[in-house]
Amino acid sequence: MSGDKKQAEVVLFTDGACSGNPGPGGWAFILRHPGTGREVQDSGAEAETTNNRMELTAVVHGLRQLKRPAVVELVTDSVYVGTGLAEWLPRWKQQGWRRKEKGRLVPIKNEDLWRELDRLATAHTIRFSHVAGHSGHPENEACDRMAVAAYKRLQGRA
Repeated sequence: MSGDKKQAEVVLFTDGACSGNPGPGGWAFILRHPGTGREVQDSGAEAETTNNRMELTAVVHGLRQLKRPAVVELVTDSVYVGTGLAEWLPRWKQQGWRRKEKGRLVPIKNEDLWRELDRLATAHTIRFSHVAGHSGHPENEACDRMAVAAYKRLQGRA
């Protein structure tokens, strides 16, 4: 056995859903290790939230499952999450977790989740893959169903 440690390849499918924005919302993820076929999935809900918070929460919960550094393909229908990770996050950090709006710096929205996502992401190599929502992508549709079911359970409508 050599000392060469190759990072695992995993695929993280995520989705968030909200009934009203803000309103009750749910999040879900499916984390798959194609090499072993192992899969973990989970979902949850919050009584008063936004769709963007649920999209971020799904990614945070999925990444928390990883116990060692990995190459993660993040598959989501959230342009907000993908663009945030790839483009906005480095700038926000340089600007003290603020963004420019009308020529001045203002606090970013969902800072708590972005900070946690940044903390978790530093251990991994994340590649973002965007899929169109409600377009028949099997795992994205499954995550959507789990997220909706989670907030409906919270409302007692399951």
